[in-house]
Amino acid sequence: MVQLMKELQPTDHFEIKLPHALSTNERQLVTLFYQPLTGAEPISLYLTLWAEAESYVPQEMNHYYLMNVLSMPLPKVFEARIALEAIGLLRTWKKDLGTSRHFVYELVRPLDAQSFFKDPLLSMFLFSKIGEGAYRKLRQRFISQPIKEAFDEVTRTFIDVYKPVHTNVPTDFNEEEAPKQQDYPFYYEQFDFQLLQSGLSEQLVPSSALTIEAREMIAKLSFLYKLSPIDMQKVVILALDEQMKLPTEKLKKAAADYYKLSVSKDAPTFTKTFQSKQVEETVQQNLSKEQELLQYLETTPPVQVLRDINKGKEPLPSSIQLAQDLVVTYSMPIGVVNVLLEYVMLSTDMKLPRSYVEKIADHWSRKHLKTAKEAMDLARQERDKYAQWKTESATPKPSTTPNKSYQKSSTSRKNTRNEQVPDWFYKRNEQPKQEDTSAVDFEKERLKILQKLEQQK
Repeated sequence: MVQLMKELQPTDHFEIKLPHALSTNERQLVTLFYQPLTGAEPISLYLTLWAEAESYVPQEMNHYYLMNVLSMPLPKVFEARIALEAIGLLRTWKKDLGTSRHFVYELVRPLDAQSFFKDPLLSMFLFSKIGEGAYRKLRQRFISQPIKEAFDEVTRTFIDVYKPVHTNVPTDFNEEEAPKQQDYPFYYEQFDFQLLQSGLSEQLVPSSALTIEAREMIAKLSFLYKLSPIDMQKVVILALDEQMKLPTEKLKKAAADYYKLSVSKDAPTFTKTFQSKQVEETVQQNLSKEQELLQYLETTPPVQVLRDINKGKEPLPSSIQLAQDLVVTYSMPIGVVNVLLEYVMLSTDMKLPRSYVEKIADHWSRKHLKTAKEAMDLARQERDKYAQWKTESATPKPSTTPNKSYQKSSTSRKNTRNEQVPDWFYKRNEQPKQEDTSAVDFEKERLKILQKLEQQK
């Protein structure tokens, strides 16, 4: 969790790059093909970035905005982002700007259905997630059926219809190349091909058979089935055809057969590496109650903290704006802002006076607090000073005829650590009961009117 927080901060800005418009069919592919692989949260992030990128006015936003829109803590937003990167739907660039960072998120077009099903990793991953029945339905829906063999294709090619015309085209135009569709980042160079070829003689498997396409497929199949280069030697021998070539379909079938015979009859599954690391860290730490609270304050959006402190009720727009100003305008860390809001609300009878909050925030900013623990420790050390600030900001101007209530409140302020909670705070939950009673009375009156109407009839 700590490592994830070092990668990203709520105040880090980002801009979205959409090189090409996305169609309705591609939205269906993202939802039906990629969502079972990544889960709902990464796809929600993808669709949100997609919607923002289609805006006519490009603008820079910060990740605090994504936390509020997606209702996710910052680590969840980061995990969703890297899941999109791993599956090939997002490319990310970063630029360090001193104390902050600037990101560029480029949305990538999803693979078409035919390319998706041809890929051994993606297709097997999807099969393990949705099962055979749903997998077959998707293939039937998105893969067009071949034309009957009784028909002969008579489609004209370009050179059958057009003749070339020689013109002087500027050379700089010819150098530009159309952007290629980005595949998900899988680098087949990580596979040990030298060990693979050491056990294959040139007469048995010629080196010409190991084309770029064959190498990439071998590396993917090795990763998918967790097969070593020694195991892949047997797969390559099984997949070699009569022309001494390695077709991708035969490689996929040979690897699947070898996996079923040697490893398991069940389909391979995938797990996210960062999730397993987080589980290990949590088990090792055995967090105490205070550590759980600190972790909650470090990772939860301030709006949600306000909502939780107020027993699930929505905070007022002024409170939301105050929390947003602390994070965005004053660039205070999320954990520090949450501790500040919690401290002020619990020490002022659930109030949130802006002047008092900003006075403490100014002090904490000059102290360069970075974590919730630092803020909590400083709040305990400076409790008496903050209590004096609260008294100064809350002391009303003396009137000409002071009444007993003001005298009583002034005496209660002398001991700020044991302030009295006003009666309205305890009675605030009694309103629904009164509303229910009035609703019952209204129902009785309605029944009386209906009875009178029946009698008149």
